[in-house]
Amino acid sequence: MGQNSSKPPPSSTQHVFTSESPVSFSPDLINALQASPETDSTRSKDLELHIQRRVHAELERLDAEHSKRLSELQEHISSAPDSTTESIHPDARTPDQSTSVGGPDHKAAAEGDKLRDLSRQSVQKEIDLLKEKLKRRKIKEEVVQDKAVEKAKGEVVNCLRLNDRRPLDCWREVEAFKEEVGRLEKDFLGKIME
Repeated sequence: MGQNSSKPPPSSTQHVFTSESPVSFSPDLINALQASPETDSTRSKDLELHIQRRVHAELERLDAEHSKRLSELQEHISSAPDSTTESIHPDARTPDQSTSVGGPDHKAAAEGDKLRDLSRQSVQKEIDLLKEKLKRRKIKEEVVQDKAVEKAKGEVVNCLRLNDRRPLDCWREVEAFKEEVGRLEKDFLGKIME
């Protein structure tokens, strides 16, 4: 049952086609085809080389276009005024900017300068307000200058030094320190909420 394959074995590797009408080729064509050194593999290699040459030519063309576009963009960027130097030195302008009269570019540049000045002024105002708030708080100085907290802290440290083997005996001093810190926190929150 399984001994025979489902496909018939090929009878030959050549296919012979018969036509109803006689086909005749000239002897010159037959001699040229037989004498030709070109085979299927050489034809495929020639085709491969031809495709590679076309791809290489196309890549060179694209590379030339990109390099041309890059040089145009670099030239455009280098000819444009530098906005970073204007923002650092707003009074230092090139002669053509200060003497140009009108035009859409001049109006756009003037509006950009106004916006830059407004944003600079608003940022400076915010910085000044924050500095004033920080000066009013002086948090660290108040904590250091609070004598009641310093005294309670000193008592806790002294008790822990005396009772280094029994730190739980210093619970009264720790509670007094906690009360002083709580009072200081309430004062601090009262100042912030104002």
